[in-house]
Amino acid sequence: MRITNANLMRWAGLCAVIGGLCYVFVGIFHPANVPASVITTRWATVHVVACAMSFFGLLGLVGLYARQAVKSGWLGLAGFILLSLWMVVSMGFSFVEAFILPHMATASPALVDGWMKMFNGGTSTMNLGALPTLWTLTGPVYILGGLLFGIATFRARILPRGAAVLLALGTALAPLAGQLSLAAQPKIAIPTGLALAWLGYALMVERQAPAVPVEDHQAIQATV
Repeated sequence: MRITNANLMRWAGLCAVIGGLCYVFVGIFHPANVPASVITTRWATVHVVACAMSFFGLLGLVGLYARQAVKSGWLGLAGFILLSLWMVVSMGFSFVEAFILPHMATASPALVDGWMKMFNGGTSTMNLGALPTLWTLTGPVYILGGLLFGIATFRARILPRGAAVLLALGTALAPLAGQLSLAAQPKIAIPTGLALAWLGYALMVERQAPAVPVEDHQAIQATV
């Protein structure tokens, strides 16, 4: 396959679809954040998928922003940076939860208990350093990033405006998770995942003007 702008956009769109569907999966199947969940297969599976969500979501987000960078303006840039930062930090937390925390459930129950209280509140005997503060900061970053990117996408009128509205609303609903039960809290991620997949699908199937392949572009430059 020749490397063209159109092909890169399609691959980015596919990554956004995968990332969005992974986020929906996490929202549906994420167990309650309690120590007993850590040793289950479901916990490990969900957090491996969460790592994939961050990885593919980040690649997809690059394409979504690049497609509308000019028209989305500083709102799009700010939203892109904040959402990208959230995905990077979330992947770090998800990696620990998938590959480290289950092994520490027996060796250091206090660590697991402290980790859960980082999400659910309460006082822990385990000092996790700056991690609780970092996790707290991811909330505003996620909400603001989704709102700005959704508004910018809506105003750019390039990708589906309905998906842009869903993205903005999905991230804005995040504070409501605190009013839900521990088992229901992850469900708040489903609208955002659907929005990301929707935007990615639109980017993937969009008809674009033929672009000059990278190797041909280099050849043209060499003759100048």
